[in-house]
Amino acid sequence: MIVKTDKDIKGILEAGKIAAEVLHKMALRLRPGITTGQLDKIGEEIMLRYGARSAPRVAYAFPGATCISILPEVAHGIPGTREIHAGEMVNIDVSVELNGYFADTGMSIPVEIEDERAHEICRVCLEARDAAVAAAKAGDKVNEIGKAVEQVAKSYDLTMIKNLCGHGLGRTLHEPPENILNYYSKQERGKLQQGHVVALEPFISEGPETVVNCGYNEWALVVPSGYYVAQFEHTVIVLEDGNILATVLPA
Repeated sequence: MIVKTDKDIKGILEAGKIAAEVLHKMALRLRPGITTGQLDKIGEEIMLRYGARSAPRVAYAFPGATCISILPEVAHGIPGTREIHAGEMVNIDVSVELNGYFADTGMSIPVEIEDERAHEICRVCLEARDAAVAAAKAGDKVNEIGKAVEQVAKSYDLTMIKNLCGHGLGRTLHEPPENILNYYSKQERGKLQQGHVVALEPFISEGPETVVNCGYNEWALVVPSGYYVAQFEHTVIVLEDGNILATVLPA
């Protein structure tokens, strides 16, 4: 989506604020012993309180209000009866729709993990996400975003999941530019325009560069066991006088 009016900007920001609150409160409740279904219910109740809806349900009939993935699941994990345990890396991905506007955010959380590698990969992924936001400039090529993410990952001898990427959004959950790669590609020739709304979400990996379907449902995407992978995501409105982060809590 390209925002053209103050109403559009307000719509994205209102949806983004709800998505940020859902993610924040789910993260606060994340602890060993809670099930992914219980955690999902917390997020759904906050959405309903604001009159918002789960974007994955609206767009794709996803069987949960949010996506909750436990490594080796990387994305699109279905909430259910599984208990979360100490030592697991959990990703929460929250997308909401409010009054016809969409916002998308997410984060990876090490649950009582002592291994410093888990915390390091989260720090690197945050740095890569912030680099992606800084590289998203009106008039610049979309592939500058992937270049920025790749430079951060390589500086720590890490890599990216290459078949998961960011995307445009706004009036639907996925809009042009539909594939904002997390690595540099000369073939990606598109440019960002003033007012573009994009979800930037690097997936930083210790080794694997691709995810595959889990084999036990049609949704969850996995990597081989034994590797840490982290994802952090913001919805961003790209403006010439400075980008607006839509998925942040008010100060």
